[in-house]
Amino acid sequence: MTYAVIMAGGRGERFWPKSLQELPKQFLHLLGDRTMLQKTVDRLKRLIEPEQIYIITGKVYYDIVLDQAPEVPKENIILEPVGRDTAAAIGLAAVVISRSDPEGVLIVLPADHYIADEEHFCEVLKSAVAAAAPGTHLVTLGITPNHPETGFGYIAHGRLHDIIEGNPAYTVDRFTEKPDYRRALEYLANGNYYWNSGIFVWRADLILRLIKQHLPELHAGLLQIAGAFGTEGYESTLLKIFTDLPKISIDYGVMEKAGNVLVLPGNFGWDDVGSWTALESYKEKDEQGNYLEGRGVLVDTNNTLVFTSDKVVATLGVEDLIVVEGRDSILICHKEHAQEIKKVIIALQEQGYEEVL
Repeated sequence: MTYAVIMAGGRGERFWPKSLQELPKQFLHLLGDRTMLQKTVDRLKRLIEPEQIYIITGKVYYDIVLDQAPEVPKENIILEPVGRDTAAAIGLAAVVISRSDPEGVLIVLPADHYIADEEHFCEVLKSAVAAAAPGTHLVTLGITPNHPETGFGYIAHGRLHDIIEGNPAYTVDRFTEKPDYRRALEYLANGNYYWNSGIFVWRADLILRLIKQHLPELHAGLLQIAGAFGTEGYESTLLKIFTDLPKISIDYGVMEKAGNVLVLPGNFGWDDVGSWTALESYKEKDEQGNYLEGRGVLVDTNNTLVFTSDKVVATLGVEDLIVVEGRDSILICHKEHAQEIKKVIIALQEQGYEEVL
């Protein structure tokens, strides 16, 4: 059977001050009247039943997930006591699902991505599920780049492995980190590089076997947690063991080390919407390239984004800025630094302003 595992535990720091620890990016209405999590669930319901959808998230977000995704069974909400990156989250979901279906195929994806062409997305996912079903390969989706993006990791593909339900599947030569602009230009010109979407498909038993091979400490911890399933001591065991699991991404821990990885290209309008500037391409701007959400005036202002809630914002003689009003804080940022908002988060923590994070 096919299952989906939605990773919904991130903090979305690059969307501060709208994205807060208590209500991060995946639970916000950034693009329309449905939250990012709700859009992800809606998309998956084209492929599978809600009973086959699992959501892994932080314990503090349980009530939010219940409210935003009521069609997903309560027992399918997997709670992390602390964040330990994607390898631990995916491993925990895999041991949960493998209890009843060790050969189940898992579609693993973040809760906060944007997909323009959902029909084509589902077609590619169906092919990816078919490629993963034999249990011989890890499968990932690669996005054909249309510009030299420096904010994404890349996947270099090799030979054609197969045509699966009309979609090509290639072997993966290597994963690469976020490049500088010159190297991103080279990747674009080369033609055999894809953006790494962070969307994976594999059988539960295969990913657990590879975690055991490449991350034995993580695997040992997962087995201890699995041994406590259904007992009164589960919560205490989960807290004790999960807190000490290695903090590493599935990309670093497994994908970059495995030799049996396939990539299926997708051109379905994907975006990880990773910053305020990424969001602006989906907003209708005025003749000066400005976007105002809320109340205010932008005078002699160009190429500026303003997001306000209940205050009137006025700008004068500025350009290339991001201005965002949060609940108790305001961000003013040059667009060139939109990917660096974590520096602000760190500075606020150091100065004792945790209440606005």
